[in-house]
Amino acid sequence: MLKADAAHNDGEVAGPLTEAPRQTVVIDTNIVLDVFVFADAAAKPVKKALETGELDWIATRPMRDELARVLAYPQIAPRLAFYRLSADDVLASFDRHARQLEIPVKARLTCSDPDDQKFIDLAVAGQALLLSKDRHVISMSKRLLAHGVKAQSAI
Repeated sequence: MLKADAAHNDGEVAGPLTEAPRQTVVIDTNIVLDVFVFADAAAKPVKKALETGELDWIATRPMRDELARVLAYPQIAPRLAFYRLSADDVLASFDRHARQLEIPVKARLTCSDPDDQKFIDLAVAGQALLLSKDRHVISMSKRLLAHGVKAQSAI
């Protein structure tokens, strides 16, 4: 389990001005690309929620490294150019919105794609919503629910 910051409220009762808790989320690389590169319509609510602070996006260094590697793929370069973006622009968006945590221990469930395991592990450790379009991850939806994690492709 990941440690969460605890708010100290001196026994005061939450009133109408109390902020709603932020939804903790883990975002798979394919969704990150949809949000920050492809401007996918289904990803617009995610981008808006990140910008307004409604989502607490948690990530690890290997997730950022994977994004950097994917942004260097030859098939991605024309898309970056089309949207007048650079890999550095996308990584800066990652850095601005994601809260990087230490790599958690491996979850008790294993993804058939080892590259996706890091997203599963962090989502389980952080009891976070897991956003992914990856079939290996989505196929684990029922098993993830048993560990307190909802996996879906959009919000």
